[in-house]
Amino acid sequence: MKNSLLIICLIILFSCKENSNTSQENPINESNEEITTMEGAWKLVSYFNYRDDGTVDTILASNSNKQIKMYSPTKVMWSRTRISDSIDWFAYGDYTVKNGVLTEILDYGSKSMNEVIKDQTEFTFNIDIKENEFSQIELDSLGRQIYAENYIRIVE
Repeated sequence: MKNSLLIICLIILFSCKENSNTSQENPINESNEEITTMEGAWKLVSYFNYRDDGTVDTILASNSNKQIKMYSPTKVMWSRTRISDSIDWFAYGDYTVKNGVLTEILDYGSKSMNEVIKDQTEFTFNIDIKENEFSQIELDSLGRQIYAENYIRIVE
């Protein structure tokens, strides 16, 4: 089952790359010197929880709860495995990055994720990206940072 899901993900990513446009909407130019893209596979390595007093709690990702995100030029797919239960989590959809904001619009996902998608298909995060790492940062209604997922690029 895991191998089948991986093969499907790879087929989707490569088929999307062949049909992609060359829009400059996805590359991010933070410093006017370096353009970094989301394209590729990314592994969750930690979380940040931002507190009202300005402190940040860092929680390292565990090996038993792996999460991977894969980006083609226009598509995103992510999956999460949790050894502690039998619930699978994955989702697939479109994404854009513009002016430091990552927007994912999900089409479908696992049974659990489809319940979430019924109520919300669009997920928006501030993004801090470098060549081989990025953070997607959730803001509250007042624009304050509350939570971040931190990823590193999988390079093989």
